[in-house]
Amino acid sequence: MTPAVATDAGTIVNPDVVLDTPCMVVDADILQRNIDEMQAFANTHGVALRPHIKTHKTPEIARMQIAAGAVGLTCAKLGEAEVMADQAGVKDILMAYPVVGAPKIARLIALMDRTHMTIAVDTEDAARALSDAMVGAGKVLDVYLEVNTGQDRAGARAGEEAIALAKVIAAMPGVNLVGVMTHEGHAGASDPSVIEEKAKGAGAALVATAEGIRAAGIPLRTVSVGSTPSSRFTPTVKGVTEMRPGTYVFNDNTGFRHGVWGPDRCAARIAATVVSRTAADRCILDCGSKALTMDASLSQGGHGYIVGHPNAVVARLSEEHGVVLLSEEDQGDFHVGDRYEVIPNHVCPSVNLTDELIIVRNGEIVDTWRVAARGKVR
Repeated sequence: MTPAVATDAGTIVNPDVVLDTPCMVVDADILQRNIDEMQAFANTHGVALRPHIKTHKTPEIARMQIAAGAVGLTCAKLGEAEVMADQAGVKDILMAYPVVGAPKIARLIALMDRTHMTIAVDTEDAARALSDAMVGAGKVLDVYLEVNTGQDRAGARAGEEAIALAKVIAAMPGVNLVGVMTHEGHAGASDPSVIEEKAKGAGAALVATAEGIRAAGIPLRTVSVGSTPSSRFTPTVKGVTEMRPGTYVFNDNTGFRHGVWGPDRCAARIAATVVSRTAADRCILDCGSKALTMDASLSQGGHGYIVGHPNAVVARLSEEHGVVLLSEEDQGDFHVGDRYEVIPNHVCPSVNLTDELIIVRNGEIVDTWRVAARGKVR
C-alpha cells in the first residue's frame, strides 16, 4: 500500500451544486481507490481482508468491498450483521464483539440460518452461554478468542491467560474455536515514531499466543488483526492470516499525523454552511456535535479539518453549532451562506449520525445511499 501524499486537493463537490446542509458527501473515486489499495496490500502480504463495516454501515459499500476481494465482513453488533446479511447479501460475517444475553443469542441463532457467523469471545461465561444455546438449537458456532495485546480494553491477556481460556472453550460442545483476534488500537493511538514497533509487537504477541494454543492440540486456522492506523505493519508479521481495518474506506483527520493520508484521501466530508458571522475572527457552521461528534484528534486542533482552510479551527461544538475561529488569512472568507467541507476527526460515529451518504463524482451528485445500519447498536 503506497503512502498517500498529505496534500489538500480541495473540495469534492462543485460550489454551484445545491446541498441542504449539514450532510455527508462521499467522493466515489476516492472511496474506490481506498478500497482497492487496501485489498491490494492484503493480497501482496498473503492475508485475508475482512473489513469492519462500523465505519460506513452501508450495503452498497459492503458490496464494493466484497467485489474487490474481501473474504467477508466484520461487524460490532448483531443489528449491523442483520443489515449486512439481509440487505447487502454478505455470506460470511465476523462479530468482533461478545454476544451476551438471551435476546441476542436468539437473534444470533436466527441469523445463522441466513449467513455464516463467527463470534468473538473473551470470557468463559460468554462462551458457555453460547455453547449451551447452540447445543439446544442443534447448531455449531465458529468462535474467535479475543486477545488483549496491549490496548487493555477487551480480550484475554496474550500468552498463558489466553491459552488457558482457549483450552476451556475448545472443550465446550456447540462451539468451534477456529481463530484468535486482537484490536491493536493502542498502536494507532501512539506517537508516530513508535506505531510500527507497537503494531508489530501486538501482531507478534497474537501469533505467539496462537502457536501456544495450537501446541495444546487446538487447530486454529485464523490469526486476525484489526486497526486502520496500524494496517501497514501488523499484517506483515509472519503468522498473521487476516486483517480487519475499517476507517480506511473513508479516512479521517485522526490519521493525518501518521503521514499515510491527507485530506486528498478522505472520501467522506461533512458539507456545512456558514449561518452566522458576528465577529471578524469567528463564524458559525451548521454542523455541531450532532454531525461531527465530540471526538478529539491528535492530528489537527479542534473538532475537524476544514478543507482548504487548515488554519481555521472548529474550536468548539454545541449540538447544532460549530464555532470556527478564523486566522487573519481566513477572515476574508466565511461569509454567511458560504459552504465548506469538514473532514471529521472520527468518521465512524459521524456516519452513524446521518441517514444517507450523498455520492459525488467529478464534483457532481450521482447517487444517494442510505446508511442502513445506522443506530444498530444492539
